[in-house]
Amino acid sequence: MPAPADSAPLYVPVAEAYRAGYRRVVGVDEAGRGPLAGPVVVAAVALPPELVVPGLYDSKQLTARQRERLYAQLTTLAGVAIGLAVIDVATIDRVNILRATHLGMRQAAEQLAPDFILVDGLPVPGLPCASRNLVHGDARCASIAAASIIAKVTRDRLMVQAETDYPGYGFARHKGYGTAEHLAALQRLGPCPLHRRSFAPVAAALTPPPVQHELPLPSSKPSP
Repeated sequence: MPAPADSAPLYVPVAEAYRAGYRRVVGVDEAGRGPLAGPVVVAAVALPPELVVPGLYDSKQLTARQRERLYAQLTTLAGVAIGLAVIDVATIDRVNILRATHLGMRQAAEQLAPDFILVDGLPVPGLPCASRNLVHGDARCASIAAASIIAKVTRDRLMVQAETDYPGYGFARHKGYGTAEHLAALQRLGPCPLHRRSFAPVAAALTPPPVQHELPLPSSKPSP
């Protein structure tokens, strides 16, 4: 789905926050909560109140080429500030994926010293300042959409590199999600260091199959 022809509503949440008197408004979003392997990546983006970025929209609704183009714009436009947090697999397995995502949101946002945060999805505890959560915020708020693009492109690049580090799993194609290709490779090769052992399909691949004990054949010798 392309970005809507009228993108003005996308900028309303940011404009409302600035009109309310906040001086540093930041959008936060993540990429990689669902995959079986790889980190979760969180980005925070502060857009200047007057800035409009043509084509900006929810990263999930854009092609890889569109995301790369917008990533290049966002990382070079004057006045745009970006925070980034990469939460590794060990942390995900230790604290669970939800807490790891919230940790990344706090870390990414704190890098920009915000006084107001617009966050995608449900409320996030422990943010460093006032916040507003927006369900489907990456399609409703420009700064969250920008964060979704930064997080998605960053994570995709990490998973393309993972294919070189751990060949055979197809990370460059499925980016760690539980596709049929990935599940088959997981069964064939077993988990690698990038796999989230707290996720059920990975845990199942770590569990050896039960030993099949052969029952003795009944004796053909007649009883005395």
